[in-house]
Amino acid sequence: MQVEIIVGSMLGASEYVADALAAKLETLGIASEIHLQPDTQQLDQNKLWCICTSTHGAGDLPDNIQPFAEQLKQQQLPQVHYIIVGLGDSSYDTFCQGGKKMHQLMQSANAILLTDPLYIDVLHHPIPEDEAEAWLENLFNQPDFKQQIHSLC
Repeated sequence: MQVEIIVGSMLGASEYVADALAAKLETLGIASEIHLQPDTQQLDQNKLWCICTSTHGAGDLPDNIQPFAEQLKQQQLPQVHYIIVGLGDSSYDTFCQGGKKMHQLMQSANAILLTDPLYIDVLHHPIPEDEAEAWLENLFNQPDFKQQIHSLC
């Protein structure tokens, strides 16, 4: 099994979270590949997609994931299963808008969300990697989630 980790990051926080998620997956015996310049043509649609993105500016997606978001507008991905990790600051009214936009795009492409998105508030979790790792480990410890994931292989 492998997870495609799709990263949207401007200042590096989402990259750190993606690295932590990859390390946690490795401890669970699951391979992963991090994509800093994601392209739908290069991602395996039969693997779980983990989209990890921050929000930039006035609720915008980070520059590196914008081309991927544009690709999603042209795609139908009914065989893709995904999870979302969004990073944001709740002192802004655009809290986690990047993650929410990616979720909407994936839904519009008919992809299948496997669990509620994780939206991490960096005001309350200054080390978002810790929150993301705990969330991921909890997911993979749930028998129903494990069964869904293994059926993707």
